[in-house]
Amino acid sequence: MTYDERLAWLKQRHQELLEKENVPVEGNGVYERYVHPVVTADHAPLEWRYDLNRRTNPYLMERFGIHATMNSGAIKWNGRYVLVVRVEGADRKSFFAVAESPNGVDHFRFWPRPITMPEWGEPATNVYDMRLTAHEDGWIYGIFCVERKDPSQPGDLSAAMAAAGVARTKDLVHWERLADIESRSQQRNVVLHPEFVDGKYALYTRPQDGFIDAGSGGGIGWALVDSMEKAVITEEKIINLRHYHTIKEVKNGEGPHPIKTPQGWLHLAHGVRGCASGLRYVLYLYMTALDDPARVIAEPAGFFMAPEGGEYIGDVMNVLFSNGWICDPDGRVFIYYASSDTRMHVATSTVDRLVDYCLHTAPDGLRTGLSVETLNKIIDANQS
Repeated sequence: MTYDERLAWLKQRHQELLEKENVPVEGNGVYERYVHPVVTADHAPLEWRYDLNRRTNPYLMERFGIHATMNSGAIKWNGRYVLVVRVEGADRKSFFAVAESPNGVDHFRFWPRPITMPEWGEPATNVYDMRLTAHEDGWIYGIFCVERKDPSQPGDLSAAMAAAGVARTKDLVHWERLADIESRSQQRNVVLHPEFVDGKYALYTRPQDGFIDAGSGGGIGWALVDSMEKAVITEEKIINLRHYHTIKEVKNGEGPHPIKTPQGWLHLAHGVRGCASGLRYVLYLYMTALDDPARVIAEPAGFFMAPEGGEYIGDVMNVLFSNGWICDPDGRVFIYYASSDTRMHVATSTVDRLVDYCLHTAPDGLRTGLSVETLNKIIDANQS
């Protein structure tokens, strides 16, 4: 191809991708998946990936490789469905960029520039997985993982330390960086509750002994802090436990902030277990009480969503991860999830269906005999 032919081909292929319509797939009655991913590396603007100057890039080569789009915070903003996407370059560094859609299921387009996130303290090697919360104090907060090299292990080039970074904004363009959250343990999954609790900011945490291993960390934690400008976790209690031989025996973590419903707070989380192919990440739901968001009132057994088909394949196999969902005023819920650390998808449901699933699906009995007992109860009811 000539330069002009290649440029025309790139533009046409990109436009066709952006305009591709998505189609729901009937599923298990709880939610609908969609045929196509909603945001991929190929959705990134050509102006990011290519130097479009004929003189300085005569072969029209990709100069800045975009490798993956994943683990996106989500918010309804000015009537549009907005994702703050973790975009990973070919250099393995992640950054945040905003993509928006008119309907939440297709036609996602990135804003012209990525987010320029201010630094705090020692500059981060990597930042990722932002949870967005429009808090009742009037700010939109983003809490995300900040990764730095572990200085105590200079000879181990994979040794890292994690902290929860905090930023806030009023327009998703200009961000004020606040202090990283102080905690006795490493924190990679921290989510801000959307309302004050006893006059304080409430956080869902995931205490870890190390960067990867939960160690003594028992599950999803709960902490109250006086301020988000300098949040210090002094007391932390585990509200959603890990258990042996379950979907969350290795780790679990809160996804996006919970949705308030008449029956309670609806939570989306991820669970991790070990298997022959490595770590398997799945999604699950649970609910907590309206008058006490730290008290679990329902948790269905097993996973809510797990990798299916092509979702299993990617940069890190056998992974579903979600840190963003949007609930419309009519009760429709858009669940944004990444597959295998590679691409973003959407599934849709309703508050009524998700609450029904939580309240009327049996909890995990933690042993085979009770699982069979639950199954026989369903069979008996159907036969009668």
